[in-house]
Amino acid sequence: MFLHLGGEVVVHIDEIIAIFDIHSTSKSKISRSFLDTCMDEGFVVEISKEEPRAFVITEKVVKSKKPNKTIIKTVIYYSPISAHTLQKRAGYIDDID
Repeated sequence: MFLHLGGEVVVHIDEIIAIFDIHSTSKSKISRSFLDTCMDEGFVVEISKEEPRAFVITEKVVKSKKPNKTIIKTVIYYSPISAHTLQKRAGYIDDID
């Protein structure tokens, strides 16, 4: 199963590590530092020019040219779709009142 994150970005559900609301997590000094470091290191992909409402941490196994070597690529997507909507689409929230 796949999850549409906004724009033209779709990821496989198995690659998703976490989905966070960007406004509530940015209140934390540690979370801001984490996102700043990820941005500096090139792990962040901004899906659209709209203000991001959520960020999604993903990891994917990438083929290596060397035998018996596994490479795990981490990508953080800034999504214009709310974390609640993304979680609901992904099936993380089964019943919403």
